[in-house]
Amino acid sequence: MVSKNQIKLISGLHQKKQRSTHQLFFAEGVKVIQELLQSNFELEHLYTTQNDFETVESSKRTLINEQELKKISALTTPNSCLAVFKIPVENKIIETGLILALDDIRDPGNLGTILRLCDWFGIKQIICSKETVDIYNPKVVQATMGSIARVNVNYVDLETFLSQTELPVFGTFMNGDNIYQSALPQNGIIIMGNEANGISKEIEKMVKIRLTIPRFGELQKTESLNVATATGIILSEFKRNS
Repeated sequence: MVSKNQIKLISGLHQKKQRSTHQLFFAEGVKVIQELLQSNFELEHLYTTQNDFETVESSKRTLINEQELKKISALTTPNSCLAVFKIPVENKIIETGLILALDDIRDPGNLGTILRLCDWFGIKQIICSKETVDIYNPKVVQATMGSIARVNVNYVDLETFLSQTELPVFGTFMNGDNIYQSALPQNGIIIMGNEANGISKEIEKMVKIRLTIPRFGELQKTESLNVATATGIILSEFKRNS
């Protein structure tokens, strides 16, 4: 059974302010939770409607019913389990290889998908601007499908960070060098911009090489690509060239 205080705590974790205050976040679904349990994330408590997760010590596992799960879930159709984890201290930035920098990404689904893409393509480091959606937002955690455990994410003053790096800085724009015809290195920072406005003017000044994904459609009417889709294409091309 889940207590009123537990319901109040977990419900509060839907909000960034409460996640920051308690230094906790939650994940839902067997796959995501299993991935996090096998990582360095520290479990605070697990709530499940099934007699599963036998490896989790009984003091940190509570059997609940579906109605109780609905009260704490962020999903329209709750899964069978929800786990609360401690937010870890940010790891040191890995400033080698390819780094993805996100300038004001606001959509949780996009950020979660971008994390999965980085995991798939072996990108170990994401740098987020302060305005980018919180990595521990429940919708982001859900969309990562466990990849949050394998990609290092740091929130920084992006302009300051870019001004101090010695790595080449690439930016994605509607007008730039055709990515399919560009020499792409194995080390560098790739900036992806806001869903509606692209890369901000302040960050644009830090870009050394402008890249674009050319349109092949006959009418050339499509205004832009979804940022997560564009990220997948960009990362694929960098990795193909390496």
